[in-house]
Amino acid sequence: METRQFQAMPGDDLKEILREPGEILREGGLVAFPTETVYGLGGDAENAESSRKIYAAKGRPSDNPLIVHIADFSQMEAIAQELAPQVRILADAFWPGPLTMIVRKNDRIPLETTGGLDTVAVRMPSHPVARQLILSSGCMIAAPSANSSGRPSPTRAEHVADDLSGKIDAIIDGGPVEIGLESTIVDLSEGIPTVLRPGYINLRMLEEVLGQDHVRMDPGLMEENVSARPKAPGMRYKHYAPRGDLKIVEGAADDVVETINRLSEEAIAAGSRVGVIASAETRSRYLYGDIVEIGPRSDEEAIARHLFGVLRHFDDRGIEIIYSEAFDTPQMGTAIMNRLIKAAAHQLILAARRVTRVIFVSGRGVCRAPMAAELLRRQELTRPIEIFARGRVALFPEPVNQKVQAVLQGKGIELADYESEPLKNEEITDSTLVFTMDAGQRAEIIRRFANADEGNTYVLSSYVGDELDILNPYGGNLQQYGLCFEVLNQTIGKLAAKLNELAVSLPESKEA
Repeated sequence: METRQFQAMPGDDLKEILREPGEILREGGLVAFPTETVYGLGGDAENAESSRKIYAAKGRPSDNPLIVHIADFSQMEAIAQELAPQVRILADAFWPGPLTMIVRKNDRIPLETTGGLDTVAVRMPSHPVARQLILSSGCMIAAPSANSSGRPSPTRAEHVADDLSGKIDAIIDGGPVEIGLESTIVDLSEGIPTVLRPGYINLRMLEEVLGQDHVRMDPGLMEENVSARPKAPGMRYKHYAPRGDLKIVEGAADDVVETINRLSEEAIAAGSRVGVIASAETRSRYLYGDIVEIGPRSDEEAIARHLFGVLRHFDDRGIEIIYSEAFDTPQMGTAIMNRLIKAAAHQLILAARRVTRVIFVSGRGVCRAPMAAELLRRQELTRPIEIFARGRVALFPEPVNQKVQAVLQGKGIELADYESEPLKNEEITDSTLVFTMDAGQRAEIIRRFANADEGNTYVLSSYVGDELDILNPYGGNLQQYGLCFEVLNQTIGKLAAKLNELAVSLPESKEA
């Protein structure tokens, strides 16, 4: 098959340029096109054969649902059984834009488009080429990312051509995309609106629109559950992966640089071709391999926009091992790390450092922080570590929450003498790790405390390789407090293993 090329840049007559690509879609063909997130591979969403062609061209599992792109809210109403009130609220706030909503579908959209599910994922893109293509075709367009399944998503037309030339009918070149990460996906088909894939629109932005207790992250977001049927793209199968073996190195900036330099030197000496993903702040400090700057940490959008292009760069250079810094930045860090962790197949390396103190921080310091601290004290640690619980807003000493105490007593744990204390700047030393329960707490602590920074202050769940925050059971029943304890218990087990790993990875020169 010959793949035709079209160019549609700002200022062009898009209606005229997209007339032929629109015809291709109406006739059942496939067209790759730019959106504000990544390039999409489009087919007629109501044509079952077009959807089958999309799966075949990408080599995509047929139970991995496609996203239907629309140009008007009336199209959402036309394909849904019913719409929860939150659908209109979110559409008014974020459409057109990088938000996908999952709703119950009617028979108008075939099961071939939805991966066999009775729900459909829908979004209204803001990119002018995407919107005009929908109008020119007269179709709702089913479109996953325009790459071979499992490969880094395409942010330029040449990325699409590398993967799909000869397999699809046409590619529309609209230049580089604006965001560079796929859309946020929120499930509104049942119960509480749930984020199934993080993106540019983060949890805090959704909470500002729907209310803090009226949206949540999916509990299995970062798990690789091969038995579960994916409800949204990217939930089950390996995604975004370069051909080389990608590993993420976490820790304080100095420790990360030292660790990556040591690992790169060893890998090169063993005959491997090595690449390094660096921030603008650390680029000049790396000594070995093909070093690529992804952007300054202060510019999260640049990091997101460049991520997939950097991974493809290493493929083009034949790089066999890639070491990347972690990018747990305030707004888009969840989405960036979601893509990186999946691309790395969950391979995270803790940079070597000496840790002598761990501080857990929660709201008033009377629930999750004391539970986490006591659980860590009961772990077998290879080196002595001071362990504290602190409150972010502990205005006066308080005992442990009564329901927490009840749960702990049921486990044979007694914290009757505990009183909450506020976190103090002087407690955060060079050998301290501070763990918060969610990203908002982390951002506030880094902002308020001079000694807190990205190298020593982490969201607890993210640090151990999970993505979900430790949910706050406040106001819930005893069962919810018990569930919080069980989640914390598993998380602290992972943390203890990582702290022990840190201890054994210290070079001898740091042991003195």
